[in-house]
Amino acid sequence: MKTRIGVLGPEGTYSEKAALIWSEGMPSTVLVYFKDFDGVLQAVEEGELDYGIVPLENSLEGAVTVVNDLLLRLNVVIVGEVNVPVRHCLVGQGESEIKIILSHPQALAQCRQFIREHYPGAETRTTGSTSHAARLAQEFGEMAAIADAGAAERYGLRVLARDVQDVRENVTRFIVAGRQIPGATGKDKTSLVIHLAKDRPGALYSILQEFAQRSINLTRIESRPSRRGLGDYYFYIDLEGHQDNSVVLDALEKIREKAGMVKVLGSYPRDS
Repeated sequence: MKTRIGVLGPEGTYSEKAALIWSEGMPSTVLVYFKDFDGVLQAVEEGELDYGIVPLENSLEGAVTVVNDLLLRLNVVIVGEVNVPVRHCLVGQGESEIKIILSHPQALAQCRQFIREHYPGAETRTTGSTSHAARLAQEFGEMAAIADAGAAERYGLRVLARDVQDVRENVTRFIVAGRQIPGATGKDKTSLVIHLAKDRPGALYSILQEFAQRSINLTRIESRPSRRGLGDYYFYIDLEGHQDNSVVLDALEKIREKAGMVKVLGSYPRDS
């Protein structure tokens, strides 16, 4: 029976690339393409997919907020991660003046300076994915897309410029979503989200202190509005270690006594 892995479509996205990297060596896998991240993660929750691979954060633009919100809301867990170097290209037919540049909002944001310097008069338009932008650029000569070089080849376009991202070291961290947390490997990461029951002086500090006292290294901490009112936040935290590790387990027990809500989003092998 084939392992079904959901990714953002159409073919040629960075999500597809992450899935191919993560599933390398796995027998009998099939990629299923979706129009948005919601569809990918909901299909995992409903059992239509074995796994879903979506971007969580980018080294230039930060968190992919919609994915963070979905992880909080849906009954899925993170079971793996893949760090993918992102090298954007400007792709198109190359036969007309470029008047419109298309891409996913994150990709456009990562290439602001290039667009401003080289195509100041061009209109930018957002699409559901970088490969969707490349597919649209097939149809009109005045359109170009910011996408992976592989997408240009797939859709019969020319690479008009390479490495157009504003910073050369551009990496996107993708997470693999599933329904069951894997066992510890000794090289793991745990992701969780915390909501403080009541804002008070030192409330967040008292949470972080539980990790510091146990020498648990935090690799990410980020706040997201709870939508309950101004000044009310969820805190997303990544830490080194598995939730079944006794030190991590003890810290989580103490934190649950102090916080209004603690949800473990996953414990999984970290990508080195």
